[in-house]
Amino acid sequence: MELLNTILITLGTLAVLVAVHEYGHFWVARRCGVKVLRFSIGFGSPLYRWTDSKGTEFCIAAIPLGGYVKMLDEREADVAPAEQHMAFNRKSPPQRIAVVLAGPLANFLLAIFAYWCLFMAGQSGYAPVIGGVASGSLAETAGLEAGQEIVAVDGRETPTWQAVNFQLLDRIGDSGALQFSTRYANSDLTYESEVVLERWLADSEAPDLLGGLGITMYSPEVPPVFEEVLPDSPAEAAGLQAGDQVLRADGVEMKDWVQWVEYVRERPGQSIVLDLLRAGEPVTATVVPERTTGDDGEVFGRVGLSVAWPEMPPEMVRQFNRGPIESLVAATQRTGDLVVFTLSSIKKMITGLISPKNLSGPITIAKVASASAKSGLESYISFLALLSVSLGVINLLPIPVLDGGHLLYYSIEWLVGRPVPEKVQIFGYQMGLFIVLGIMVLALFNDFMRL
Repeated sequence: MELLNTILITLGTLAVLVAVHEYGHFWVARRCGVKVLRFSIGFGSPLYRWTDSKGTEFCIAAIPLGGYVKMLDEREADVAPAEQHMAFNRKSPPQRIAVVLAGPLANFLLAIFAYWCLFMAGQSGYAPVIGGVASGSLAETAGLEAGQEIVAVDGRETPTWQAVNFQLLDRIGDSGALQFSTRYANSDLTYESEVVLERWLADSEAPDLLGGLGITMYSPEVPPVFEEVLPDSPAEAAGLQAGDQVLRADGVEMKDWVQWVEYVRERPGQSIVLDLLRAGEPVTATVVPERTTGDDGEVFGRVGLSVAWPEMPPEMVRQFNRGPIESLVAATQRTGDLVVFTLSSIKKMITGLISPKNLSGPITIAKVASASAKSGLESYISFLALLSVSLGVINLLPIPVLDGGHLLYYSIEWLVGRPVPEKVQIFGYQMGLFIVLGIMVLALFNDFMRL
């Protein structure tokens, strides 16, 4: 059932992105006087079709992995003399450029609309207050300290941890100074510091941004009090109960939940003698963590307990409420930032500053789409916007067979006054197809390796 839900969510997400992209081509083509023969969501045999008053066939096809807009074109079939003025190839280079450019622009507009809706609904996030700094880390070198709030990274304001992570994400693979602006609680003084990066996290397949700096987020102390004991678990077998508090494990004082979890993880299959506090009375118990193997092959201990996480203090929660205009400006800026970030990431991957293992394919997209949908509407809309920006940017790359390749050919034709020679175009399409297929194979390989 879960697999079916993942497939349906993924196909629905792709259908929305493809429909918006192709509608951009379709809408501008009609405004430029081009006759559109077919608007298809999916490839292969049509499952459902209808024709409008202008003779365009709309269809939903059997293979839901893309879509296309087929326009009247003398290069593909004979065109009646009465309709030649509506052929795509007869239009001026600026008109053809507008038609091709409309698809990616429609994806950017979808992202702006999605973010506008999210910003209008209001946003919240946690203040980026440092909980701890690892000894010998980059953060320590920069002079960052626990209790400081990161108010800016590289000169860009960071009111939440999400903003901090976005700024750090843009520095993966970079060399040079990373700048921080910080301040302490109840103080107006701002401290400037920096640390020099050297191909920061360039070879990391799943970069841990804060961990790479040696920073941990502030979180309220969580006492080692059990909220739930899972059935058929080592904890149940040991007689542990909800409400128990761990005082000591093998004589070692347990100060918080994180310390307790780490203690258990490090002792798979080993007996742990516990001193507990149960309803105000001291109790002793012995538990043996079961051996568990993670996705990365690591073996760790697990006893089957959960904890009640305390809420963040109100002063640590940032709430953002924007009006329609302010939301539109913020949505446009967020989309623009994502476009720049995507282009920068592509450049870094080509130049080797980011590991190609970070390239993801349809399997990873499906997993993230499903996970974001389960996390709630806000998470899913954010993912849809991100994916829409990625689709738009990738289609604008100057690779023949993509929209960007057509833009390149038509721009050259506009500048020099004649079309690019047909042999050059054919060779370009062959090379472009080779590049696109190679990227797809690499992305699929990465997906299967993650599985």
